Amino acid sequence: MNIFRKPLFIIGLAALSFVGLSFVEGLNKMPDEEQSRGLGIGSKAPEIEMNDPNGQVRKLSDLQGKVVLIDFWAAWCKPCRRENPNVVATYNDYKNTSFKEGEGFTVLSVSLDQNKSQWIAAIEQDKLAWENHVSDLKGWSNAAAATYGVQSIPATFLIGGDGTILAKNLRGRALRNVLEKMKK
Repeated sequence: MNIFRKPLFIIGLAALSFVGLSFVEGLNKMPDEEQSRGLGIGSKAPEIEMNDPNGQVRKLSDLQGKVVLIDFWAAWCKPCRRENPNVVATYNDYKNTSFKEGEGFTVLSVSLDQNKSQWIAAIEQDKLAWENHVSDLKGWSNAAAATYGVQSIPATFLIGGDGTILAKNLRGRALRNVLEKMKK
């Protein structure tokens, strides 16, 4: 019986390797597509202009000069909620830091929620201390998510003080590592 299992294992391993290579080749094509939409690293970040929970308009451009993490999330998204403590800790540790790319660090949370009370409750429960929380309450039809090509959440874009995209989809320790390297 072992004689048959070993070749099957090798064939399965070869098939997984092929699938993995195809996946990596697909990933290599994504930056060109993102670049054509103006979302590549080094591109100017598209404006986000949306209401906060109090109905006040908030804009990404109002945060110019700071390093900004645009964080696409939702109250109903369990992976987002699990990541929120990392974002809070990073915000608290770096909000007053001088970076080569900007002075200070903040977060612009873009919610893909449709229920305003659940959105506000999640902000309070997760102790999201920054003041830049926005949503159009249109769920997956959120205008900013469409502009940024967000197809899954959590999704993040790190923006420099000059408004350029510095990095994407940084979470946990990876975000901290990038911020550490950017310090003056």
